[in-house]
Amino acid sequence: MDRSLYEKRKNLICELVNDKFYVPMKEKELAAFMQVRPEEREELKTILNELLMEGRLQISKRGKYSKGEEGGGLVGTFISHPKGFGFVEIEGRSEDLYIPEGGVNGAFHQDQVQVELLKGQGGRRQEARIVKILSHGLTKVVGTYQKSKSFGFVIPDLEKISTDIYIPAEGSKGAVTGHKVVVELTDYGDDKHKPEGRITEILGHVNDPGVDILSIVKGYDLPVEFEEKLLNQAERVGKPVSEADMAGRRDLRSLQMVTIDGEDAKDLDDAVSLTREGENYCLGVHIADVSNYVQENSALDREALNRGTSVYLVDRVIPMLPHTLSNGICSLNQGEDRLALSCLMKVNKKGEVVSYEIAETVICVDRRMSYTAVRKILEEGDPELIQEYEELVPMFQDMQELAAILRKKRRQRGSIDFDFPESKIILDQKGNPVSIEPYERNVATDLIEDFMLLANETVAQHFYWMEVPFLYRTHETPDTEKIEKLATFIHNFGYHIKIKTSDHEVHPKEIQKLLASIEGTEEEALIARLALRSMKQAKYSVECTGHFGLACACYCHFTSPIRRYPDLQIHRIIKEQLRGRLMEKRIDHYKEILPEVARQTSRLERRADEAERETDKLKKAQYMKHHIGETLEGIISGITAWGIYVELPNTVEGMIHVARLTGDYYYYKEETFEMVGRDTGRCFKLGQRLKVFVDSVDMVSKSVDFLLAEDDMEEEEQG
Repeated sequence: MDRSLYEKRKNLICELVNDKFYVPMKEKELAAFMQVRPEEREELKTILNELLMEGRLQISKRGKYSKGEEGGGLVGTFISHPKGFGFVEIEGRSEDLYIPEGGVNGAFHQDQVQVELLKGQGGRRQEARIVKILSHGLTKVVGTYQKSKSFGFVIPDLEKISTDIYIPAEGSKGAVTGHKVVVELTDYGDDKHKPEGRITEILGHVNDPGVDILSIVKGYDLPVEFEEKLLNQAERVGKPVSEADMAGRRDLRSLQMVTIDGEDAKDLDDAVSLTREGENYCLGVHIADVSNYVQENSALDREALNRGTSVYLVDRVIPMLPHTLSNGICSLNQGEDRLALSCLMKVNKKGEVVSYEIAETVICVDRRMSYTAVRKILEEGDPELIQEYEELVPMFQDMQELAAILRKKRRQRGSIDFDFPESKIILDQKGNPVSIEPYERNVATDLIEDFMLLANETVAQHFYWMEVPFLYRTHETPDTEKIEKLATFIHNFGYHIKIKTSDHEVHPKEIQKLLASIEGTEEEALIARLALRSMKQAKYSVECTGHFGLACACYCHFTSPIRRYPDLQIHRIIKEQLRGRLMEKRIDHYKEILPEVARQTSRLERRADEAERETDKLKKAQYMKHHIGETLEGIISGITAWGIYVELPNTVEGMIHVARLTGDYYYYKEETFEMVGRDTGRCFKLGQRLKVFVDSVDMVSKSVDFLLAEDDMEEEEQG
C-alpha cells in the first residue's frame, strides 16, 4: 500500500464531504467520483471505515456518507443472539457488524443503535461496540407464561431473546402457567435486571388447536383483521364494472383469454392470451387494475402499505386487501367484465420482444383453468379435458411452444432457474401435520411463470428508458464467501463453478450450469436449495441496478397488485404516464415517496418470509415428533463447530451435536468445512449421505435432534 497516496485520498474525502455543495454519496458513487479502480475498492472501504471511527464521517441508514457530526457515526439495527453476542445490520452495507458480548452495552433485540468500529479485531467480520441505544424496535413479545407465587415470567418464543421477562402480579391479566400471551415491554432491563412487562392479550393454552400459529402471527406483528371502516370502504368501491368505468379503455373482451392458477386460488390477478401473426406470437398479459379501486392515500391504500404483502402461512392466508376486493371485483373471474392493465407483446421465434404496448383495458376471461387441467391437456393428452376445452387447446399448445422459446433464451443469457421441490405441509382439521409433500411444478406452472417474467421485464425496461421515478426489483451479486462455501460443498459431489480471479465474483451462468448438471440426480434438491441460500435477498429499489438471478438489467414486479404493494404502486405510475399526467409535480411526488415505499415493502416482505418459514419449521417439528425412534437417511447439509446438520428427503433438517458423535473427539476443520475425528481420522463432509436416528424434538426451539444410526457406525468400523 502506498501510504502517501492512502493519506492523500483520505484527506481528499474529508475535503469533499466538507464542501457546502457536497451531496451525500454511497460507496460505489464515491468510488466512481474519485476514479477509484476496481482493485482499489478494498482500500477505499478501509479509508471510509477509518474516517467513521475517527468521527470525521457518518453514514446514513441508506448507506450514504456525509460529514461527521458530534454524536454521528454508524447507525443500524441490533440483532441479538441467545449466547449474548449479536450483530448490527446497517442499510447500504453488504456485511453486518459483529458485536461481541462485551460490546452489547445493554441493547435489546431490534433496537436502533449507534456503533463504533473496533480496530485490530481477529477474524473476517468487522467488529464493533454499541455506544448508544437510539430507540427500541420491539415493544411487544409473544411467549409462554409461567406463574410463581407472587409474580410470573414469560419465556419468549423468539429465540434471539435469551432472557425471561418478569411479570408483576398486577400485570398478569389472570394468565396461568402454559398460556401463550402477548407482553407489552415496560422496562428493557440491564446487566443486573431482567426486562419487565405486562400481559395485554392471552392467546390460549399452548396445547389448544391453532394457538401455535396464532402465536407466530402475533410474534411477527402481522395485521390480521381489517377495521370496519376499511371493510365498508372496500364494499363501497367494489361495484360491478360500469360503462363509465370502461370509458377510454381498449376493449379486449372479444380476445380469447384464460386464467391459470391452483385449484384453491381465489384471488386471480393475472390472465393470459395468445394469438399468432405469421411467425410471431402476440402474447397478452392482463393484470387486474387494482389501483382503480384502491386510490392513493385512501384508508385502503394506507392499510395495504402497512401490510406490504399478503402472507401465506401453512394453515391460512393473511391478505393485503379485504376479500371484497381481492376475491371480488379485483379478481379476474370467469365470464365477468374486469378492468385491467395489459402488456401486449409481439414475440418472434427467437424469443425477442419486437414490439409491445402497455394499455388500460377492459377484459372478460373465457375460462378459469387450473394448473392440473392444463398439464393433463399438454403432457398427458387427456381426451376428456381436450374435448371439454376444445376451443382453447390450440392456444395452450402455442403457449407451451412460446414458453419453451422464452425459457431457452433466458437460460442462454444465464438466468438461474431454481427448479427444486418446495415442501407442502398437509394438516388435518385440528392443524396437526399429517404429511410433507413436494409442491408440483409442471408445464402449466412454468408457462405462467415465463409469461409473467417477460411482462415484468418489458414494463421495467420501458420505464427505465423513460427516466421517470419507478420501483424496480433488484438482486445483487452474491458475497464471495458464500459462493466459495458453495463451491466447496459441490466439490464433494464432483461438481464445480468458475469464480473470476480478478474480483472473486461469479457469473449467473455458472450457477445455471451447476443446476443443469445436477438435474435428475438424487442431490438435486439439496444443492439447488443451498445454491439459493448463497444468493443475496432480492429487494425493491428506486435504482435499477439489475437482477443477478434473472441475468437481466431491468426488472420489476407488475403482475400481482392484489397481493404485493410494489405492483400496486407502479400501476399508478403506469396509468399516470399513459394518461399524460406524469408531469413535473407528480414526478417530484414519486421521487419523494418511492425510496420509503421501497424500504418498507422490502422490510415487510422479509417479515412475511420469516413468518412463513417459522410456521413451516413449527409444523415440521410437530411432524417429526411422531417419528422419534425411527432410522432415516439424509444428506449432510451443513457443518459448524457445534454439530452436523442433516436434511431428510422431505426437507426436514435436524442436527447431530458434536458432543454426541461417539468413538472419537471431533473438531471442525473450517478451511474445508469438514468434521474430523482426531484419532480415527473419520471425516464428515458436506453432501455426504448418512443414516440418522431421530432422537428428540424441541418444540420451544422448533428443532430436531438426530444421532448417528448404529448401522452407519458399524459400516464405518468395518471399513
